[in-house]
Amino acid sequence: MVPEAARRGAGLRAAGVGAAVIAADQLTKHTIGTGIAPGQVRHLIPGLSLVYERNTGVAFSFFAGSGALVYVITAAVVIALIIYMRRRPDNRLLWLPTGMLIGGAIGNLIDRITLGSVIDFIKLPHWPAFNIADTCITFGVIILVLVIERGAQRG
Repeated sequence: MVPEAARRGAGLRAAGVGAAVIAADQLTKHTIGTGIAPGQVRHLIPGLSLVYERNTGVAFSFFAGSGALVYVITAAVVIALIIYMRRRPDNRLLWLPTGMLIGGAIGNLIDRITLGSVIDFIKLPHWPAFNIADTCITFGVIILVLVIERGAQRG
């Protein structure tokens, strides 16, 4: 049995990671939104550009224009992650991907609520534009799979 203090500590660490992701995401989106006009492209280095694009869907514009469905999916994922982490407090690193995923989801949700779409600004060749929240969600999923797999191998 895992003490409540360990569960609370994991929750606080996840919240800290989530808050850092939200802050970095919103700061970069604000910076891009005030420094680059919609549709403008700024080439940084070969293979990496900054753009200003708006996305009404989720990753890679899936569900674009779906409105309420995106909110429902986001809420369901956030709730499921919190429940999953609370039920597995013995998995020592679960807080990291949980914080990354929740922070990324909330960062993009803030845009959807305040702007009606998400600001994407990082552009790689042959890849849709994305943002810090999307990056944290992607790496959060990868880390979550690795953490769950590691836990399954130990048990």
